[in-house]
Amino acid sequence: MTARETLKAQLENGVSTLGIALPDGAVERLLDYRELLERWNAAYNLTAVRDDQAMIARHLLDSLAILPYVQGRSLADLGTGPGLPGIPLAIAEPAREVLMVDSNGKKVRFLREAIRSLKLANARAEQSRVEDVEGTFECITARAFASLADMLGWGGHLLAPNGIWLAMKGRHPAEELDGVPEGFRVEAIHTLAVPGVEGERHLVVIRRA
Repeated sequence: MTARETLKAQLENGVSTLGIALPDGAVERLLDYRELLERWNAAYNLTAVRDDQAMIARHLLDSLAILPYVQGRSLADLGTGPGLPGIPLAIAEPAREVLMVDSNGKKVRFLREAIRSLKLANARAEQSRVEDVEGTFECITARAFASLADMLGWGGHLLAPNGIWLAMKGRHPAEELDGVPEGFRVEAIHTLAVPGVEGERHLVVIRRA
């Protein structure tokens, strides 16, 4: 097996373990994204994860693990970094509009190249601070870039009525729950088992109250 075939098998096994369905060609595009990220990472230092198999687990499968909880036609991924979970989610569900937001110019340049080369017609990238983004979205994702209080303080205005906020966390954020601002309520906290990822993974589902 080639290196890519080995990684493809790892990705397909992980997707199967997660119990999610991907559209035709999605696995190849996810692998293309990983390769692009690896190439740019050498010069731009976009992620501390450099091992091929760890990238599959900690970037791709970790992002896809929240797919069953994503809803609505529009998604904003705040503090997306190199597109996590935004790009895997955009590949997994091409009918959903995905906006990826990051304040780091290098990361946004990479995102725009990834969107172009992967032909992601449903995705766009914006270089901005979260509090300066405009519009509302039916679903918002954020990958542990701040506490729940700070996340909602900076970006809560972006959540549409009846929208859901999916905060990706490592350990159970018990000490953060009291800080959730008025107007929002924690609806559920799911424990995620991500194939190949050690340590705790939790997803906090927050709704407009």
